[in-house]
Amino acid sequence: QGQLVESGGGLVQPGGSLRLSCAATGFRFKDYHMNWIRQAPGKGLQWVADIDQDGSIVQYASFVEGRFTISRDNARSMLFLQMNNLKLEDTAMYYCSRGLRTFDPRGRGTQVTVSP
Repeated sequence: QGQLVESGGGLVQPGGSLRLSCAATGFRFKDYHMNWIRQAPGKGLQWVADIDQDGSIVQYASFVEGRFTISRDNARSMLFLQMNNLKLEDTAMYYCSRGLRTFDPRGRGTQVTVSP
């Protein structure tokens, strides 16, 4: 089944940056399309970005386009999300998930809080 473990979240001021990481174990990471998704307080899961198996095709939700960058390192079975120019509305629990635009399976998440 495998495991996904997110890290890198924290408290940041508006306009700041964070880099999230997702460590994948227990499955052939390079064979899977991967996603970042998020859940803001009181709201449902929301797709943020996805990347294909070799990292050549990436897509972003309109609300993060130009600010976030998804990438992967298949040799290390790692997924990343570079987040720049963070906004208050980016506050959420961020998860990585496995598969094409899927919410499951996903890790336990890492909290990102954007606050003045």
